[in-house]
Amino acid sequence: MKKVMSIIVSILFALSLTGLCFAQAPAEAPKAPEKKVEKKKLTAEEKAAAKKEKAEKAAAAKKEKAEKAAAAKKEKAEKKEAAKKAAAEKKEAAKKAAAEKKEAAKKAAAEKKAAKKEKKEKKSEEAAPAPAK
Repeated sequence: MKKVMSIIVSILFALSLTGLCFAQAPAEAPKAPEKKVEKKKLTAEEKAAAKKEKAEKAAAAKKEKAEKAAAAKKEKAEKKEAAKKAAAEKKEAAKKAAAEKKEAAKKAAAEKKAAKKEKKEKKSEEAAPAPAK
């Protein structure tokens, strides 16, 4: 029992010398000096001026937003009008092309008819006996 006690005492002695036996609090870092922040007390006039400035900024932002919306609406209407105009021009061009095609077909049919008539006349002239003299 004496040997066990002497071993325990020697272990505690060694641990206490190395600092492992008893918990030690870490050394605190020095704190930075505190800066005192003085809050400026606003007067009633300054508060009113700040409120008025804030209201003016809000009104300006609202006005700018409304102007942007109006510009976007106008631009959209212009694009729509341009699209309508382009569609009308395209439709008109298609009508014109169809009329030209129809006219060309009529002309070709008339030429074909005239050529057929001419050919028929030539054939009838050849087939008719020559007048005797």
